[in-house]
Amino acid sequence: MNITAIIVAAGRGLRAGGGLPKQFRPLAGTPVLLRTLAAFADHPRIDALILVTNPDDAETLAALDLEARFPGLRQVHGGADRAASVRAGLEAVETAGVLIHDAARPLVAADLIDRVIDALDSAPGAAPALPVTDALWTGRDDLVSGTRDRAGLFRAQTPQGFATAALRAAHLARAAQTDAPPAADDVEVARAAGLDVRIVAGDETNLKLTTGADFARAAKLLGDRVDIRTGNGFDVHRFGPGDGVILCGVRVDHDRALVGHSDADVGMHAITDAIYGALGAGDIGRHFPPSDPQWRGMASERFLDHAVALAAERGFRLSNADCTLICEHPKIGPHAAAMTKEIARILRIEEDRVSVKATTSERLGFTGREEGIAAMATVTLIAE
Repeated sequence: MNITAIIVAAGRGLRAGGGLPKQFRPLAGTPVLLRTLAAFADHPRIDALILVTNPDDAETLAALDLEARFPGLRQVHGGADRAASVRAGLEAVETAGVLIHDAARPLVAADLIDRVIDALDSAPGAAPALPVTDALWTGRDDLVSGTRDRAGLFRAQTPQGFATAALRAAHLARAAQTDAPPAADDVEVARAAGLDVRIVAGDETNLKLTTGADFARAAKLLGDRVDIRTGNGFDVHRFGPGDGVILCGVRVDHDRALVGHSDADVGMHAITDAIYGALGAGDIGRHFPPSDPQWRGMASERFLDHAVALAAERGFRLSNADCTLICEHPKIGPHAAAMTKEIARILRIEEDRVSVKATTSERLGFTGREEGIAAMATVTLIAE
């Protein structure tokens, strides 16, 4: 049976903190959504992948560059609730079978996916679950008011698998019942339509991320791996008419100026590209195209600030930055401390984590001929 996986990621869950819906929060340095998508994109029995999103997340999604990471991924907009979002995803499914999975379950294992798919050979629906082993109480006013028998009770998980046509029909029938309460999941929708759903063994590591404590537990399950990224940047600008240059945010008097679409701050451009490089996010030209006139003459602080913000959005902090300016003139030494201070301010780190230094090229090459200035930079990012 050909299988499509629908990843439902249109929710607004903010209880985990961080100011972002939980599917975009970093987990051990990687956004939750990327981990979840990868689990299905890398599975050999998944034939197609559909992501259900919220239109309000367009900018955040664009920054993740999903098309490049997951070729063939289809994105559709969700609805007002989870059921509406699943229906939107189902409309795009072309395979006989479908798996519905919550984006907030990034640790789903390949063998669990296999168990659900295998069960669809003999049932119209299948879903993973774990038996309830703890005692169950009822309570009122912080006091235990009674107990409940836990026999036959299970904790539901996803992915939940179905024959596509049967689940699509079940969702349409449920939507037509205007007085029906919201369904807890797709199993409830399927059973209301008379479909049998087989229980397969769930997995304790397949937890649903809801609170900050869930993120901490998931990080431990991943082995507390520290995600450290290093990026390099290099930039060149030629000299032209003028009476000074901007280097690492500091104006330095000179008998010429650097020519560029923006303020031609070659040092800050190199640091910016180093950050983008560490993130796998291209370069300045991708984010601020030189063909766009709105960036003409722009202070390069704008570019560097964007790179720093993008790193934070993806769950990284700057550990340190090292920039080397390559030129014969002007002399950098008298201004290095001011440059260091300015770069540290923009990067939001301590000055002793920033190095701005200079070297000549011993009168060799275009810098030796004083035709321009080059800069190279290295940065280190650490996952929060």
